Amino acid sequence: MHSHIKIIRNATFLHLCGYTPRRMSSWSKNVRTELRKAKKIYFYDNGVRNSILGNYKPLALRADTGVLWENFLIAERMKVNAYSSRRCASYFWRTTQQQEIDYIEEIEGKLHAYEFKWGDGHRAKCPKTFDNNYAESTFTVVTPQNYLTFLADSEMMP
Repeated sequence: MHSHIKIIRNATFLHLCGYTPRRMSSWSKNVRTELRKAKKIYFYDNGVRNSILGNYKPLALRADTGVLWENFLIAERMKVNAYSSRRCASYFWRTTQQQEIDYIEEIEGKLHAYEFKWGDGHRAKCPKTFDNNYAESTFTVVTPQNYLTFLADSEMMP
């Protein structure tokens, strides 16, 4: 019984401190292969994620560097959007064939898709299924070289 109380106490502390995990839904219209009910969980603070996993290794020694990078960028972008009062819906996109886009913002009916790459992002391309079905959307690869623009500059903010 004591361990249940500790879990509840820790969960309450995380919630009160604003570290509540955020769920993101998948983007889906009527494309047959799109995942419709999928969800992803993001933390507003990667330190909380690391604590839950008990992994404090340097990035060079981690197998989850890409996941940390994605979580960091999405959390920070959501903060920027909130602070600047930008109204947008946030999603990710995935198909049954494992095509994926890490982050999508829908603003006034327009889609802005972002792929996050910790390493060299030159090979990243918009998935064909997404491009064929949402041709009017934008697609941007965010890397360590341009992430500050993604987070703060109007060039990547629709």
